[in-house]
Amino acid sequence: MSSAITPLPASKAFGDDERSVLLGYLAYHRAVLARKLDGVSDADGRAALFPPSAMSLVGLVRHMSDVERWWFRRVAQAEDLPPLFDDEVEWDMSELPTVADTMAVYWAEIADVDRYLADADLDGVSLADTQSGQHALRRTIVHLIEEYARHCGHADLLRERIDGVTGD
Repeated sequence: MSSAITPLPASKAFGDDERSVLLGYLAYHRAVLARKLDGVSDADGRAALFPPSAMSLVGLVRHMSDVERWWFRRVAQAEDLPPLFDDEVEWDMSELPTVADTMAVYWAEIADVDRYLADADLDGVSLADTQSGQHALRRTIVHLIEEYARHCGHADLLRERIDGVTGD
């Protein structure tokens, strides 16, 4: 099974300017999370390995797909979109989501977000979010980098429990 990771295009490479640094770190953490599912079976991807937590690799990727949608599309662009998964469904593995299907949703959402981020103004203020108010796009990007970093750590522990694989 593969998470279909492709090399970052030159436009996403790290540079000295703020935009390339922010988008470079965002792209890096997205790829790190995706890499945690490389070679993982559907059953292992769905496995909650630290009871009582329902957290699984598939659940983490589903969660981050929705986080991307929430912050960059629903909040920043005010798109009238439903969540990809209800909060309870993100972590519910009873419908047996596959790694391949999970990764397809993840990369499709990222592709939509990246089309927006390509030309978006870092100083542009999003519509008010009921949780945190208005803020510039750069703050949203930093928040996503922070959330990815945290969940990549969770994913590393899950993957190590599955087959001993560690690192980014």
